[in-house]
Amino acid sequence: MNIEFLTVSLLVVASPGTGAAVTIATGLSRGARTATVAAFGCTLGIVPHMLAAVTGLAALLHASSLAFETIKIAGVAYLLYLAWMTWREQGVLKIEADDAQRSDWQVIRHAVLVNLLNPKLSMFFLAFLPQFIAADDAAPTLTMLQLSAIFMAMTFGVFVVYGAFAARMRQHVLGNATMLAWLRRSFAATFVGLGVKLALTSR
Repeated sequence: MNIEFLTVSLLVVASPGTGAAVTIATGLSRGARTATVAAFGCTLGIVPHMLAAVTGLAALLHASSLAFETIKIAGVAYLLYLAWMTWREQGVLKIEADDAQRSDWQVIRHAVLVNLLNPKLSMFFLAFLPQFIAADDAAPTLTMLQLSAIFMAMTFGVFVVYGAFAARMRQHVLGNATMLAWLRRSFAATFVGLGVKLALTSR
């Protein structure tokens, strides 16, 4: 396996982003098990981007300004929605001790949407992965799927670690109203920042 691919993929996965924020918030709110569910949802959100790259839809997204801008606007809107709901102490990122408020399916659905509405993932699969497929590769599609599977496995593994760490800090956080308020506002600010960054993204 190409060490450069593994290294860069790990850097991409481990860098702060919406998926990491969702998983960490879920770990703080509901513990390691539900954080793992959120990590799984974030990983599932990569699948459409992978399929788009394999089938050539990502190339269309890259070529079509209208398609790119449409998805980008949807992504920005969802990030701002998450920021607003977090600020109001509502939604999937509400940090609380009540485990009965939200089903696993709801956690997965929101986690999937976080990555589904992220055109940067499509750009990653379009521009980055093909660099590691040899021109004379007899089965480029299979190689793309293998590399994508590795990237997804790394995403799930790193996010599970994030969630487990957050869960260990849970008891320290839930009993501290000041820290809860600070974390809630920090997550809201993070989503606003990511939304602004995405809005300024060009093809």
